[in-house]
Amino acid sequence: MTQRLTRRRTARRTPMTWLRRGGLWNLLFLLPMIVVFGVFSWSPIVQSVVMSLQKTNLITAQWVGFDNYLKVLSDPLLGEAVVNTLWFAVLALIFGFPIPLFMAVLMSEVRRAKGLYSALAYLPVVVPPVVAVLLWKFFYSADANGVFNTVLGAVGIPPQPWIQDAVQAMPSLVLEATWAGAGGSIIIYLAALLGVPAELYDAAEVDGASIWRKVWHVTLPQLRGILFIMLILQVIATAQVFLEPFLFTGGGPAGATRTILLYIYDKAFRNSLGGAYGEATAVSVLLAIALAILSWLYFRLTNRWSSS
Repeated sequence: MTQRLTRRRTARRTPMTWLRRGGLWNLLFLLPMIVVFGVFSWSPIVQSVVMSLQKTNLITAQWVGFDNYLKVLSDPLLGEAVVNTLWFAVLALIFGFPIPLFMAVLMSEVRRAKGLYSALAYLPVVVPPVVAVLLWKFFYSADANGVFNTVLGAVGIPPQPWIQDAVQAMPSLVLEATWAGAGGSIIIYLAALLGVPAELYDAAEVDGASIWRKVWHVTLPQLRGILFIMLILQVIATAQVFLEPFLFTGGGPAGATRTILLYIYDKAFRNSLGGAYGEATAVSVLLAIALAILSWLYFRLTNRWSSS
C-alpha cells in the first residue's frame, strides 16, 4: 500500500505541479546566487582546466593536451615539493592539531579571566600574517644575540641556525604557523566545549575520574564531530601552505622548504620570461584532484566509523 502511494506521488510530479508549488519563484530567487557562484567559482575552475592543457603566456595559447601534466610529473622538483609538503603536514598534525585542543581544555577549566585568556589566545590571528612572519624571522636570527638564541643561551644551549639549516627549517616554519593559527582553533574548541553536558563531568567526578580521564572519556567523544572537521580542514590548509616558506626561506635552504604551492609559484613567475603558466596550472589541477579524493575518502571513512 505504501509503495502504491509513493508511486502515485512520484507520477504526479509534473512541470505544471512544480510551477503551481512555486518552483519558478524559487528558481528566480536562487538565480542571482547561481550566477555569482558560477562566474566566480566554477568559471575559474573550468578556465584552469583548459589552461592546464595549453602552452600559454596569457596572451596567446597553443593546445598541447596532456604534455604539461607529463612534464611536471617527470620533474624531480615536484617530487621534492610533495615530500616537503607532506613533511610540513605531518609536523603540523603532530604539533598544530593537539596543542589548540589542549589549550582549549585548560582554558575551559579556568574559573576567572576566561575572556582575557581567550583574547590572548586569539591575538596572533589578529596580527597580519606577513607581519607575523617577518617578526618571527627576526626571532629566528642565527646570531648568538638573536631572540631565541639568547633564550637558549640562558639555559646553556648553543646558538641554533633555525631557518638557515635544512633540517631545522621546516620545524621552525611549523612552529610559527602553529602559533599564528592556533587561536582560531582554540575559540572553536571552546565554543564546542560549551555544548558538552555538565552532567557527564559530574558523573565522571563522582566516579573519581581525574581530569585526564574526563578529557579522554567525556570531552574527546563529545567533540568527535568537530575534531573530524578540524582535522580535514588542517590537512587541506597544510597542503596549500605558501606564505611561510615564501617569506621565511624562499624554498631554501637547498630546497628543503619548497612546497607544492611554492613550486607552482616558481613555475609561473620565476621561470623564463612569460612563465610556464600551463605547467603551473596543471600542478594546481592535480593538487585540487588529490585534495578532493582525500576529502572524499576521509568523509567516507569517518561516516562509516561514526555509524559503526
